[in-house]
Amino acid sequence: MSERGRAASRTAVLVCQGRAAADGRTAHGRFADPVAARLLRDAERAVVDQVRAGTPPQGWRERTMYESVRACAEVVVPRTVAIDEALRARATGQLVILGAGLDSRAWRLAELARTDVWEVDHPASQQDKRARLAEAAAVPRESDEDDRHGAELPALARSVRFTPVDFAIDDLGTALAAAGHDPSAPTTWLWEGVVPYLRRDEVRATVAALAARTALGSALVLNYQAPSAKAAVGRLLTRVLGSSVTGGEPWRSLWRPQQMAALLAEYGLRVVADDHLLDLAHNVGSPARARASLRSGRVAVAESR
Repeated sequence: MSERGRAASRTAVLVCQGRAAADGRTAHGRFADPVAARLLRDAERAVVDQVRAGTPPQGWRERTMYESVRACAEVVVPRTVAIDEALRARATGQLVILGAGLDSRAWRLAELARTDVWEVDHPASQQDKRARLAEAAAVPRESDEDDRHGAELPALARSVRFTPVDFAIDDLGTALAAAGHDPSAPTTWLWEGVVPYLRRDEVRATVAALAARTALGSALVLNYQAPSAKAAVGRLLTRVLGSSVTGGEPWRSLWRPQQMAALLAEYGLRVVADDHLLDLAHNVGSPARARASLRSGRVAVAESR
């Protein structure tokens, strides 16, 4: 994960496909992501259309991709709802998204109109996202009055500051300082879909770096994975069969809630909520067939003390 020549994240694309597949289909009034489909390329969008239509393809590889996107949609809906609601409740002038991937919040949440957003991600993934934003802007929707070719899709947030960081080798604090982040002002930190792919020492180093730039009144919204025998067997089986689109991006650290709370407490962050996705799915009325994945995935909120 630390190689500078690494390709853009396939996990980020799958998560975006999951959001696009679920847009307008479930958790009505609480989940919507009309931007996700605009960030996908034609081949990536084709399988989304199949999932939305409920028409699985015949080929083995095509069916595997279909099922991956369908299952991902089940996971990302409760996760996205929980995170969005936590961000709305803790709106500050600064939002830092760690491992932003193809996150669409700066382009779809009107509540960020007075917020400066820092999108922190690996240089390869960030370059890929910016190319997708430019491609999306170059294809006007019916409501667009002009062709935005050459520009990036306009954001709803006050500003978006792309900050390239390889979490395995770069210093997060140095990068944020260079990008204009103010450590004396309250910050909402979002860390979604990253922790499992980092080693435990890398997770600790990132928590230490963000805590050093966290003023009173700040909050961390965190998504992580807890140990699960069923989920581990499922991931191993898909890798052995070569049927995982994210097989080259293995999980490296899993955390029990008590362990995560203890780590955050070391750096002055008190956990005020920590729920697994299965409960969250039931709360928002979204599908819950992927029970093992939903039970092991968690969303926690911690506040500075």
